[in-house]
Amino acid sequence: MLSFAGFVGLPVLLMTAYLYIFAADQYASTVGFTVRTEESGSAMEILGGLTKLSTASSSDTDILYKFIQSQELVLAMDESLDLHKLYGKPRFDPVFRLSENASIEETVSYWKKMVRIYYDPGIGLMEIEVRAFDPADAKAIAVDIFARSTARINELSAIARADTMRYARDELDTAVERLKEARQALTLFRNETQIVDPSADIQGQMGLLTSLNTQLATALIELDILIETTRETDPRMEQTRRKIAVIERRIADEREKLGVGQGRDGKAYADLVGTFESLQVDLNFAEKAYISALSAYDTAVAEARRQSRYLAAYVEPTLAQTPLYPQRMVIILVGGFVIFGLWSICLLIYYSLHDRR
Repeated sequence: MLSFAGFVGLPVLLMTAYLYIFAADQYASTVGFTVRTEESGSAMEILGGLTKLSTASSSDTDILYKFIQSQELVLAMDESLDLHKLYGKPRFDPVFRLSENASIEETVSYWKKMVRIYYDPGIGLMEIEVRAFDPADAKAIAVDIFARSTARINELSAIARADTMRYARDELDTAVERLKEARQALTLFRNETQIVDPSADIQGQMGLLTSLNTQLATALIELDILIETTRETDPRMEQTRRKIAVIERRIADEREKLGVGQGRDGKAYADLVGTFESLQVDLNFAEKAYISALSAYDTAVAEARRQSRYLAAYVEPTLAQTPLYPQRMVIILVGGFVIFGLWSICLLIYYSLHDRR
């Protein structure tokens, strides 16, 4: 009984006296928020019913979860609100107050005890409970945490928008250069060959070849008629044969231009058409790439003009009226149970050793 009174009763009595006499009341301010992302689709997406509305970004909330517990935030809060002064108010409570000479590591450890974060990664909701020895101080800290979290999300959004715009600008510059090169190559081809469109030029050549074939057929018919109706010494026979020979040579020349012969610039028309089509394909591809890059850049600029991600508070920082901490009865019961357990173990060990003797 004496050991129970000395090792259990007295510590519990001292604990109770300290909690009810010296321990200062702590007030809690609660703020709840989530990170929202606004995504506006294009006109085609809207018509197709593919527009995405507001969605939660769990990765951003994970970042905030670590940021609120970071040394960076504690230093910033200490500079703006003087945490050592706020948490050092109860002079006669060395257990729950923050020491005036506390290092930054001790301050961060104390901060994690006074600022509790309740986070649900599944739905991206975060609720923060801020404790302080004055209800106004607790609310001020909660408001500052929310403001700094909003600033951090805006900073992340600005970095993401800057990266998106930089990439889109680089793609647009590349597309513009490719389009310029394709147009310059096509212009150089037209200047060298003096042909605006080889296809149109070949159509003209084909028309000429068709006309020559018609004239050749007419001349051959005339020759057949002369062979049947006149003698071989008839001068018209010689004239018709010469005409046919001239037309055949002209047809051969025109076919040579269109196939394996030489065009007006010293190249075969088939080669000219192949080169022109290759340049035309490069130009069409460059134009489509430019249109796509320009659209992406316009979209990036439009996104940069608005805040795509923001912090939405579903619970504004509250102002407490009743102190909820420290939970004196819970601390006394838990502390008393632990002390009683230790005393019981020591007592069992003592009797065990005593019986062996």
